[in-house]
Amino acid sequence: MEEERQELAEKADTAAHTESMADFEEELNASLKQIHEGDVITGTVIDVTEDEVVLDLKYYTEGVIRREDFSADPTLNLKETVQVGDEISATVVRRDGGQGQIMLSKKDAANLVAWDKLRSLKETQSNIRVKVAGIVKSGVIAYVEDIRGFIPASKLALDYVDEDDLNDWLGKELEVRAITVDEEDGKLVLSAKEILREKEAEEKKARISNVQVGLVTEGKVESIQPYGAFIDLGNGLTGLVHISQICEKRIKTPAAVLHVGDEVKVKVIAVKDGKLSLSMKALQDVAAEEIQEESVELPESEELTTNLGSLFANIKLN
Repeated sequence: MEEERQELAEKADTAAHTESMADFEEELNASLKQIHEGDVITGTVIDVTEDEVVLDLKYYTEGVIRREDFSADPTLNLKETVQVGDEISATVVRRDGGQGQIMLSKKDAANLVAWDKLRSLKETQSNIRVKVAGIVKSGVIAYVEDIRGFIPASKLALDYVDEDDLNDWLGKELEVRAITVDEEDGKLVLSAKEILREKEAEEKKARISNVQVGLVTEGKVESIQPYGAFIDLGNGLTGLVHISQICEKRIKTPAAVLHVGDEVKVKVIAVKDGKLSLSMKALQDVAAEEIQEESVELPESEELTTNLGSLFANIKLN
């Protein structure tokens, strides 16, 4: 009787064990069926090396992202960028990487949303902080949202940067804006020039606001236009001498009196809307008034009496 009970118990244990294995196998198969190449899945970082990132996917196996599949930026350092505990979304590249892992690509997953974000950044003209990661012909390379961007040499600074000087820009951080976003051709063009122009204009406006009407200063003729001459006052400031404010005489063109490069003395007669109005004529008027005042000065009373006495002494009366 005891032997029968023991035999029944053993059969029950075997049946239960077989059932649990079947259930476990079914769960494994189900989990495998849920993952397809091209799917975007999210996992938690459990290990980081120089060459790969390992993710806990809550599946039967782990996910692996190789460095070349993590970012398009060849200068990226995984250990400095990724921390254990980070959550990362990536695209399934292969269901089996040869050792049972699921091979993933963060780069591919990022591309799905990166171009949308780049288009938004272009539309809003938002400033983007980037680091120059490479030098190419006629410009440099920087990455935004893991997308390779090109900054032409003509867009790096306010003045054109010569190709021989491009190496000096490697590693520099810049503020740029997206000026071309073409997902179909994979083209992203960036520019720092517009931001630099705006900053220069703001600084110039601030300097102009400190200039007082009535200030007399010297400058150099920068350019001549039909309506007047622009004078470089130094420190990034330029003012206009209107044709009517060049001299007392009426002239047909400023070029009749001024030449580019001439050193001139001017007076600030107006500061409006961030612009300086200058006058050369005003200084000539002041000089003329001073001369006129000197010419009408009367002699002292003694000198006047003496002069009259001398005059009468020379007159002979018949």
